[in-house]
Amino acid sequence: MMKVYLDHAATTPVFPEVVEAMSSFMLEHFGNPSSIHLFGTEAKSYLEAARKAVADLMNAPAENIYFTSGGTEADNIAVFGCAYDQAENAGKRHIITSAVEHHAVLESCEELERDGFELTVLPVDGYGMVLPDSLRKALRKDTALVSIMHANNEVGTINPIKEMATIAHEAGAVFHVDAVQSVGKIPCDVIDLDVDMLSCSAHKINGPKGVGALYKKDEINLHRRIFGGGQEKKLRSGTENLPGIVGFGIAAEMTRLIWQRRTAEWAVLRDRLMNGILNTIPHTRLNGHPTQRLPHNANISFDFIEGEALLLYLNMNGIACSAASACSSGLQAPSHVLSAMGLTGHMLSSGVRFSLGLGVDVQQIDYTLDILKDKVALLRNMSPFYDE
Repeated sequence: MMKVYLDHAATTPVFPEVVEAMSSFMLEHFGNPSSIHLFGTEAKSYLEAARKAVADLMNAPAENIYFTSGGTEADNIAVFGCAYDQAENAGKRHIITSAVEHHAVLESCEELERDGFELTVLPVDGYGMVLPDSLRKALRKDTALVSIMHANNEVGTINPIKEMATIAHEAGAVFHVDAVQSVGKIPCDVIDLDVDMLSCSAHKINGPKGVGALYKKDEINLHRRIFGGGQEKKLRSGTENLPGIVGFGIAAEMTRLIWQRRTAEWAVLRDRLMNGILNTIPHTRLNGHPTQRLPHNANISFDFIEGEALLLYLNMNGIACSAASACSSGLQAPSHVLSAMGLTGHMLSSGVRFSLGLGVDVQQIDYTLDILKDKVALLRNMSPFYDE
């Protein structure tokens, strides 16, 4: 049985160079970056080198990068920090997000709504894309923050972020983008996009889990959420996770140098898988935009069957993929993304995400196609809804 990992949108294998470096920072370079002795100043120099590497990946000034425990915390700091600052200093208490955001953003906005903020959740089209006109119509004089993801974590659709950031700025609103899925996969230049804040995570680019970053423009003020020793310019107190941050920096540097070649290779393999499914397995549907999508993502619905049952059969044959997002503690409720796109019935419940990355090859794709054809046919033969 072949082992095939097609869940790189959930997490990625770590570069060996990252593991080696992190080990040395646990055993040898263990100083606290806040200490003023030799061990501390040495640690501080490595932390700042990693900050520059992460900044370079998105063409940002290094001083505008703040390390966090991951993409979720970066999103929370951005959303809560901006909302409370804008409410206090500008009297603005209106927030805009979209129906297909990651739960880290959606639930943060819903919590703010319970705290008295007004929330507008933008709809998406049938591809899962947020349309700029819907943002333009929703903006108000008291809009404090707009938070729209760069690329969707489930269906891979890429949003027109640069255009929407311009629209938000014309209305005087702050613009935050969750780029956890897009950094290292598509061009993600914060200067070109002109976003005020951007969230990203190490473990989506072959770095370690438990570390992420928030890019923030100098002029954007955020209320602090974590108090303590004043690390990360007092935005996120707590002794820095130096091994993780160093690992993030190395992963960012390696990704910056090879991402264009890697993603072009993934797109070819993705298309082989995607077209193989759509052309040889009847009653299937591609979810997400056909062209404006991440190069490593294919989200497919298989009518007349349940996605969870298909996942179990694939797993029994060594193939790892996911239904909906793996960031929801294993809960397989209907995908809020596919629901927002208008899918119903089995097309809603049978959506499966295949996401490619480091180590995936042609043989694995062809093996996956063979297993899929067999197991989809098997499940449909058992389904009371299917009549060939």
